Amino acid sequence: MAKEKQEVLKEAELTNNCPECFNQGLRLTFYQKHIYGRWFHRTTGVVSNEITCKKCGSSIYPIKWTPDIERVFDYFQKMVRPEKSSLRFTPLFYITLLLLVALVGTGAYLYTEGII
Repeated sequence: MAKEKQEVLKEAELTNNCPECFNQGLRLTFYQKHIYGRWFHRTTGVVSNEITCKKCGSSIYPIKWTPDIERVFDYFQKMVRPEKSSLRFTPLFYITLLLLVALVGTGAYLYTEGII
């Protein structure tokens, strides 16, 4: 079973006021989704974000954003450079592939020699 993990791309401290507790101090975090499996590691192009208050710990959803928070969010969103979407195979995949090719080659050799 493949595991999904959100890797942190960028984290920024904002000086905007929290809409819940009116304290200055928000944290903006951008994440990129990675999938880790037994046979491969995949980096997806899915980028998500989260704004939380450092004092009260509440998540600030886009419906509660002020125009100032939206401007700062747009600025930091332009600065985020996600990794390219990619697929990397694990050593287990290559070992299994090598053994499979060797098994097919051995079977073809034995068949052409008339042993099977």
